[in-house]
Amino acid sequence: MTADGHFRVPPPVNEPIRAYAPGDPHRKSLKARLAELTDARTDVPMQIGGERRWGASKGEIRSPHRKELAIAQYAAGASKDFDDAVEAALKARRMWAATSYQERAAVLLRAAALLAGPWRDTINAATMLGQSKTVHQAEIDAACETVDFWRYNAYFGDQLLTQQPFNDGTAWNRLEYRPLEGFVFAVSPFNFTSIAGNLPTAAALMGNTVVFKPATQTLLVCHFLMELLIEAGLPPGVINMVSGSAAKISEQVIAHERLVGIHFTGSTEVFQGMWREVGQNVERYRTYPRLVGETGGKDFIVAHHTADVEALAVAIGRGGFEYQGQKCSAASRVYVPASLWPDIEERTVAMLRDIRVGDVTDFRNFMGAVIDARSFEKISGYLDHARQTATVIQGGGAASETGYFVEPTLVRTTDPASRLLREEIFGPVVTVYVYPDAEWDATLDLIDRTSPYALTGAVFARERGVLGAAAARLRQAAGNFYLNDKPTGAMVAQQPFGGGRASGTNDKAGSPLNLIRWVSPRTIKETFAPAHDFRYPFMDAE
Repeated sequence: MTADGHFRVPPPVNEPIRAYAPGDPHRKSLKARLAELTDARTDVPMQIGGERRWGASKGEIRSPHRKELAIAQYAAGASKDFDDAVEAALKARRMWAATSYQERAAVLLRAAALLAGPWRDTINAATMLGQSKTVHQAEIDAACETVDFWRYNAYFGDQLLTQQPFNDGTAWNRLEYRPLEGFVFAVSPFNFTSIAGNLPTAAALMGNTVVFKPATQTLLVCHFLMELLIEAGLPPGVINMVSGSAAKISEQVIAHERLVGIHFTGSTEVFQGMWREVGQNVERYRTYPRLVGETGGKDFIVAHHTADVEALAVAIGRGGFEYQGQKCSAASRVYVPASLWPDIEERTVAMLRDIRVGDVTDFRNFMGAVIDARSFEKISGYLDHARQTATVIQGGGAASETGYFVEPTLVRTTDPASRLLREEIFGPVVTVYVYPDAEWDATLDLIDRTSPYALTGAVFARERGVLGAAAARLRQAAGNFYLNDKPTGAMVAQQPFGGGRASGTNDKAGSPLNLIRWVSPRTIKETFAPAHDFRYPFMDAE
């Protein structure tokens, strides 16, 4: 469609969160969809150039909280499939780049409306079953945050296009925001459906075409996200979803000369490996690839002796144990002054003893299972280490007979350099270090140097000056910094998300800063009255 007019994307608002309380009709419809998907054993093909493809072999996806329950059968691709995905993206590139921004934005806006309405139960239910998220965790992630990404990105991109250079009357200076000259490789993790919804579409919104590799555990919900985007009008080849061996896909795709960017969320080790491979191949690329990554975290809460102890305990409970601690932003290390520790310990332990762990289809449960056997074994290893080197105050149990369940665990260590305070566990384990009240400043320095990550952090204090001083001292320790709140729950547009150091490139998903990475601006100067003489006035005779 061609039309004249300065079209503006409507200013968005964050999607309201449904409560799913007893008696709520939304609770009833979601439970019905959960039952349907539990029985369906959905087929999940790859999506390459508009074709649903089954590849070389098939695999099963099982619910982490019910290991015997196969919820999906997915396609595992081979080398030809991955090559075809790249070629499909390159084939669609010229068409999609020539599509007006308003048309590209309209696809995301329609997708957001579909997800907020008729697709909401499906996306939430698939997230709950595949990722073992409670109804609340699925709602704030899979539904609300994905809708927010799509609506706000459409708006932010529109605002970006209005940023134009100045003119002096002799010429018309313009800035064109071109898509990158190749394809983008988007790789999403298991823990957030919204990230799977954002990584490929942010690049596509700006005119790029994409090869998309989601984590295997999320293939059920990613299948539905792709079907939703197709219903919203996404053309064939713009986003091509592949599945199979992550190592083989990455090796093959990253080696391609037309790779122009990687949009990644996952482990620090994997992202560093990708960066290393791009560096080793840099001379073969047509253009330098953009590397955008959000990786790990060892996120902290630090309390001053003036902190609100009730709020602090709740921040530990929610920030550390919602979604089994499997958030890159989850509170994992807590620094408490000795004067507050007895009260904080009592309140936190009481809370953890009240937490129910189990099947997420039982809405009474606060926690589900960790994602898979590998994660279960890793967390169990840290629990063993905690028993040997520290004090397990509450929890510490783990059982995998029916699902991969780990108790919410609170540990106290007296070693400020403990592995439990340095390394990312990615599970429901929070380690406390109790410091002398007089060593507040030294404790801030300790927090800053203990971990290689710098993603999220929180400070609790009643004194305004203390909050300001802590924010200044910990300026580089977290990309998302919270005052008197838990270090999780960033909302699109309200708290753009990302961190530095080993936590990533800090390109702030949920803001215009991320979209800038997916365009290559071109400056155009049109001179209205060009010079007809090479000489300048200073060259004239006296």
